[in-house]
Amino acid sequence: MPTDITTPIRPEIRLIDGLAIRIAQGERNPALGAEALLLSPWPESLYAFEPTWARLAEHANLTAVDLPGFGHSERREALMSPSAMGEFIVKIADALGLEYPHVVGPDVGTSASLFAAARHPGRFRSLVVGTGGAAVPLELGEPLKGWVQDDVEGYRSIDGREVVKIALGTLERYTPSDAAREDYLSAYAGERFYQSLSYVRKYPQELPVLRDLLSKIGTPVNVVSGANDTVVPRGNAEFLAERLPNANLALTDAGHFIWEDGADAYATEVVSWWERH
Repeated sequence: MPTDITTPIRPEIRLIDGLAIRIAQGERNPALGAEALLLSPWPESLYAFEPTWARLAEHANLTAVDLPGFGHSERREALMSPSAMGEFIVKIADALGLEYPHVVGPDVGTSASLFAAARHPGRFRSLVVGTGGAAVPLELGEPLKGWVQDDVEGYRSIDGREVVKIALGTLERYTPSDAAREDYLSAYAGERFYQSLSYVRKYPQELPVLRDLLSKIGTPVNVVSGANDTVVPRGNAEFLAERLPNANLALTDAGHFIWEDGADAYATEVVSWWERH
């Protein structure tokens, strides 16, 4: 596993519900009071929070997680859907003793976090989501649209490292640390990226179910997305903000990878939301 003496992120493996789940926790500060559960985006890993970690750690005790089948966490096919992953997020919080955490779930964490909040009212203090497919009918740009709707069998024979390299090539302002870059590449090496596609391919079946649950979510939700995101267009964020009863919409001046390309603005949105809730 790559290491970098400058990174604040120190991954470890925890066994949760029989799966080897990779987490990283910051130094615990009881004076902060609040806990925050950070769910890593795809196709990256918990190192995606490297540029915002120090700022967020000033306001909450941080726990970052690679969800099953993503990053370097063990995969279970039965969990590779937003609704099932939402249930597992609750299991993670239970296993780690996070009684009432803020949840930050960008990208694939968006739909899973919302399913969790809908089916476990009062379990989370607040949510920060966005940059994940949500709209019904589907409103997706490439390459995500093709990954969801087209035949993806050809990806089985493509080393996932190559796909991640292309994705990282779309970063406009931020250069990941050497540790983060290698972590992203190795997380999806071989067939790992192909296997992760099964999650987003559930969107056509599951997002309509989520749509019908949105009005029942009382948890405060900050929907933060990139105004220039062509992979998951802003219409997905607007769709959520219009239907969630306790939501805020924040569009940042960035593309898809807002937690890195727009790290300062992203951290500001997260922290201000925590302070309000």
